[in-house]
Amino acid sequence: MSSPKVLFGFHAVGVRLKTAPKSIVEIYYEPTRRDARMRQFLERVAEAGVRVIEADGMRLAKLAGSHGHQGVAARVHELKQVHSLDELLENLEAANAELPPEQRTQPLILVLDGVTDPHNLGACLRVADGAGAHCVIAPKDHAAGINATVAKVASGAAETVPYFMVTNLARTLNELKERNIWIIGTSDQAPSNLYQADLKGPVALVLGAEGDGMRQLTAKTCDQLVSIPMQGAVESLNVSVASGVCLYEALRQRSVAAPAFSKPGV
Repeated sequence: MSSPKVLFGFHAVGVRLKTAPKSIVEIYYEPTRRDARMRQFLERVAEAGVRVIEADGMRLAKLAGSHGHQGVAARVHELKQVHSLDELLENLEAANAELPPEQRTQPLILVLDGVTDPHNLGACLRVADGAGAHCVIAPKDHAAGINATVAKVASGAAETVPYFMVTNLARTLNELKERNIWIIGTSDQAPSNLYQADLKGPVALVLGAEGDGMRQLTAKTCDQLVSIPMQGAVESLNVSVASGVCLYEALRQRSVAAPAFSKPGV
């Protein structure tokens, strides 16, 4: 196993406790917190047989690198995940090859260009998990990486949604095109809106940071640009909200086409 990392907050630690308790080295908790949530959490820890250590707020904050730990932190081993975008897509193709056409799941990918805030990234991972996206892609030189803050905001999704940071985003988008994945970017100036786009097939949805939007080369690489209709006074949505709007529209369209749609294990 790899060297331990830290998760903190009830959601992030609780998801790991539920999905992979044997990967937890130890859990730290603040004994002065005696509310029902903490009691229930400690009961689950005891049932899982995980080692627990009392720690004051200062130690927890130092361990987590944040004061938003909610009185809970854990040292955990990394879970085994797919190592590359190619591996993930090949696994999906192999799984689909064994299914009849009507049961196959089309790739659904979220691409983030210029999202550098860890809170936004965590929220995007959470919504990607909820909508059944297969992965999130971002450029190495223009994006936030996974850290303890991202993991907490993601509420466990940082563990379940593969996050690939690529050297050249435009080249990666072109490689997705070679796999017949349609690249749809969001832009305020797009001639058509999200609800006019066909999201039932293999799709990568590309969103830029709030305010700046996608970089010019990224926008030029997209097969299609769409806007999110804005009916009020504000001009744009937070990127995590926009990601949710786009991904759940794709999920809606796919659910209408195939009511039994679900994200397969790849």
